[in-house]
Amino acid sequence: MLSLSLVAAEEFHDIAPPVDYSLIPPWLVFVIAFAVLSLLGLVVWLVAKRRKAPVPPKLPREITLEELERISREIEKMSPYQFSIRASDILRKYVTQQYGLPATRQTSIEFLTALAKASAFSTDEKSLLEDFLNRCDLIKFARYEATTSDSELLLQEAIRFVKGGQLATV
Repeated sequence: MLSLSLVAAEEFHDIAPPVDYSLIPPWLVFVIAFAVLSLLGLVVWLVAKRRKAPVPPKLPREITLEELERISREIEKMSPYQFSIRASDILRKYVTQQYGLPATRQTSIEFLTALAKASAFSTDEKSLLEDFLNRCDLIKFARYEATTSDSELLLQEAIRFVKGGQLATV
């Protein structure tokens, strides 16, 4: 019986190791996959970077001109009293942001006194701003019976001041 099992064992062969039939070595497959994925990542990064181009922040002058343009469209709907308050607030905020003067926390007289000492403004700009603030105060506090044309005049003075004394084209 032992001989029979030896004969049977000789008929069966051992398991052969796997045969490598690939024409491309495995390390080359990994290098190519790495290069393709890196290139794909680079393309995605460049596209994302191009889309998110930083928008420079708007300057106080641009913001103020946009706000003045916005209220100019509402000039017919607003009372001159309301318009003078909004225009004054917009211009005071501009002076605070652009020149660092505390215009929003001062009365017109306090602000004009501080303005006289400030060298950032020309004589024309100072007189324009003084005229603007006096007109606003007249409408707001003295309850001057203003009309839409007074509001338009305030708007033109505000735009002229923001543009640096140039004539306004509204």
